[in-house]
Amino acid sequence: MKISSPRSAPALAAVLAAGLLLSACGAGGRATAGSTSDGAAVAPEDVVGLTDTTVKVGAHYPLTGVAAPGYSEIPDGVKAYFDFVNAAGGIHGRTIEYIVRDDAYNPTNTSSVVNELVLKDEVFAVVGGLGTPTHSAVVDFLNDEGVPDLFVSSGSLAWGDNPAERPMTFGWQPDYEIEGKIIGQWVKQNKPDAKVGLFLQDDDLGADGEKGVRRFIDDQIVEAVRYTSGNTDVAPQLAKLQAADVDFVIGFNTPSYTALTQLVSMKLRFQPEWFYSSIGSDAALVGALLERFSEGAVKAGSTALDGVYTTEYIPGVDSPDNEWTKLWQRVWAEHGNGKELTNYRVYGMSHAYAFVQALQAAGKDVNRKSIVSVLEEKGGAFEGPQLAPFRYSKDNHLGIGGLQVSQLKGGAGTELTKVLVTDLGDAPISEDTSGAADDAPPASGIPGN
Repeated sequence: MKISSPRSAPALAAVLAAGLLLSACGAGGRATAGSTSDGAAVAPEDVVGLTDTTVKVGAHYPLTGVAAPGYSEIPDGVKAYFDFVNAAGGIHGRTIEYIVRDDAYNPTNTSSVVNELVLKDEVFAVVGGLGTPTHSAVVDFLNDEGVPDLFVSSGSLAWGDNPAERPMTFGWQPDYEIEGKIIGQWVKQNKPDAKVGLFLQDDDLGADGEKGVRRFIDDQIVEAVRYTSGNTDVAPQLAKLQAADVDFVIGFNTPSYTALTQLVSMKLRFQPEWFYSSIGSDAALVGALLERFSEGAVKAGSTALDGVYTTEYIPGVDSPDNEWTKLWQRVWAEHGNGKELTNYRVYGMSHAYAFVQALQAAGKDVNRKSIVSVLEEKGGAFEGPQLAPFRYSKDNHLGIGGLQVSQLKGGAGTELTKVLVTDLGDAPISEDTSGAADDAPPASGIPGN
């Protein structure tokens, strides 16, 4: 689950320049992760964002603007779970204060609001900041400031493949390259005669996904097209796939473009099979977007994506009997905002659980460096709703290491594979034997309690 969009070279330069300026303005002699500016140890009560009774964390999300549908719901889930934990007394006697800033999915805004979170609000950590282009604008600033940058809501490799460069940053969801690998292998094994077309967002999402897919089915791919996020005219791309006689399309795109591809394909009478990556396949949201984009000609409903293939890495609202889903239903009933529990709110609760688990493991005397160390040393064994283990270590800050292939019908997914795990590059794909998919939450709903 992730949304991203490209930006022009001049805009990128401006964002990077803004990030450097923020770093220069914010670093002057501040005490950071467990040490003072001269390297002396800092007592827990002196750690930024931490008191004896509270820990303050922040996040940036598109609460308004074109990216708000779906993604603005993620912090609802985070807050509900933190409120649930706080109602039980918090972690090591500390309640969690959660501050969300709206960046409207604009990287320049992201630089501004994260600067405010770090330098004005003085958060202990940033948790779950959303988006590849948006978070790219602040990731180096956060590392320069020594702020834990945890569980970025994006599958870019930038959040974990080089911890030496960005030691404070951790991904959370499976990265797009391993998702592409698993999709590619499944197509090779199950659709060996398909003429495959790729529909790709023109940034890390599309590039990393394509890299993974091509490891297995490069010889089956007859056409690849790309779209610029924000440009809603995808008819030329789909016409090109149709002209290439494509009969199976793999999309690495966000939900809005899933809806657009479905709507335009209807108009073109283009009827391939579809495989959308996990971030673009939320049936409820896509159905609502289809109705909106078609001005009511296509009615919203759970059957909008029937027959579509996708991947899953946490149980969602379509798995009401799953023990984790039952926990999220309980949390939402007690601390939600009265709206519907959605997969996006489940996503937020899921990475909030991981943060609480890290706090619990770090102990009463937690500081910024120690929570990073805990994730490196123990995070790979963290239990939770994720179907596959995290890959956290000193050499790897990438998140969940696998997923499963499923097919949608009536808004719910039917499993087509076991949980499959892999890593970057030539790492093999295998069935997960860790038992992570069988984890159940503790009776309290709080890790360590």
